[in-house]
Amino acid sequence: MKTNTKTNTNKYEYEQLFRELTQYEKEGVRIKMDNRSASPMQVISVHLVKETNTYMRDYIISEEGRIEELCFHKIREENL
Repeated sequence: MKTNTKTNTNKYEYEQLFRELTQYEKEGVRIKMDNRSASPMQVISVHLVKETNTYMRDYIISEEGRIEELCFHKIREENL
């Protein structure tokens, strides 16, 4: 039986992203998507449903160098 390599790769990438975001959340990092609070699962869900959109990460760092907030901003086509 032939497996779809792209599907397996995407699944692995989403699993890695979920683990990363869950760790940030455990560390108290606020996660936002398009200026709204979001859980790791909400971020993954948007990525799964809207694979054609591109999101840019924006890290908000404290004066001590700790990540306080992680924001995902949708990049519009006209900005590419």
